[in-house]
Amino acid sequence: MDKLNALVQKAQHSKFYLWVLNFMLLRTVPFNNPHKIKIQTIAEDGITMFAANTKNNRNHIKGIHACLLATLCEYVTGLSLLVHLSPKEYRIILKNISMTYHYQAKSDVHTKFNITKQEIENDILLPLKNQEALFKEFAIEVYDINKNHICTGLINWQIKAWKNVKTQIN
Repeated sequence: MDKLNALVQKAQHSKFYLWVLNFMLLRTVPFNNPHKIKIQTIAEDGITMFAANTKNNRNHIKGIHACLLATLCEYVTGLSLLVHLSPKEYRIILKNISMTYHYQAKSDVHTKFNITKQEIENDILLPLKNQEALFKEFAIEVYDINKNHICTGLINWQIKAWKNVKTQIN
């Protein structure tokens, strides 16, 4: 994950390293490979991701599939958390996803997730000093290229220090 963070830092200022990061993520997250979900931009406080309206991403009525939209919301929040939280120190696991669909996506879609270092510190790291695990829900909005609000995802993550993870049932 140190390589991921280094690559993310470089991709903030370089189209080449953004391409390398997208290439690497498509290979290391095989589930997402057929969907070609891509990072469009990376800033200090947020990531914008994109999914094209391609055959692999469509449902039976030629709109972007609801599950792809949910995956897009999960992916952008999870990657953002991984960038800010050391995977050597913290484990993040998806607890649940709740989606509300507003408009049928018939064109390419994008979403942006913003979280600052200050929010990470105040809302995640500080509470984790006093509790074993934290459940954090994020609201993510997805829009198409015509600025139609396609859906809103509520993504709930469990964040826990590895020292508090129990992998066996007693």
